[in-house]
This record gives sequence, C-alpha cells and structure tokens, in this order.
Amino acid sequence: QVQLVESGGGLVQTGGSLRLSCTASGRTFRINAMGWFRQAPGKEREFVAAIIWSDGSTYYADSVKGRFTISRDNAKNTVYLQMNSLKREDTAVYYCAAKSGVLNLLNRSRYDYWGQGTQVTVSS
Repeated sequence: QVQLVESGGGLVQTGGSLRLSCTASGRTFRINAMGWFRQAPGKEREFVAAIIWSDGSTYYADSVKGRFTISRDNAKNTVYLQMNSLKREDTAVYYCAAKSGVLNLLNRSRYDYWGQGTQVTVSS
C-alpha cells in the first residue's frame, strides 16, 4: 500500500504565502501522478493542482492558476504546493492524493490514495 502524509498548513494573512508538503511511503512505485485537493466548509472537495511524476507536467484549477505551484522531489518522494497571494477563499482543508494512472487528474474519485489533510486558514 501507499501512505501519504501532508504537512505545512496553518494560519496566514491575506496576500501571504504557505508551502504544503506531502511525503509518500510504502509502494511508491505504483504512483504515477499526485495532486492536491481542498474542501471548504459546506462545499465539495475540489481539485487544486496535479503533477505527473515522470515528466513533471502540471495542471491547475483556474482559481489558483498563477498563484499556486505544484512541484516534486523524486529523491524524497515528496510533492509540494507553494501557495502565494493567498485569499480568504483559499481557506480549506487541503488533501494530498496519489494515483497510478495519468488520466482524469481533476477527478477526486479517480485517485487511489489520500493523506489525512492539513488545515489552511487565510485571515483578513
């Protein structure tokens, strides 16, 4: 199996920055893509960003494009989400996810493994 542990959440003011980390362990060779999702109170879990492990191709939700950057560190089996110019609407629990395939990266139902989530709160 694969285990995912995310960290780096916290409280930040509007316009600030935060970097989330997600480290994979176990049978990591099964992972070909990783992504970040978030869930705000009263809303469905939504796609934020994804990266294909092999070539580093990245994908972003329109709401975070230009502000967030997803990246990976192969040696550490870790994916990062650098969040800049944070807005109040970015407040949510952020979840790291991994999948064996490289299709349907925007669909939460197609991911195979999930982390426990980390809270990001953006205050005014």
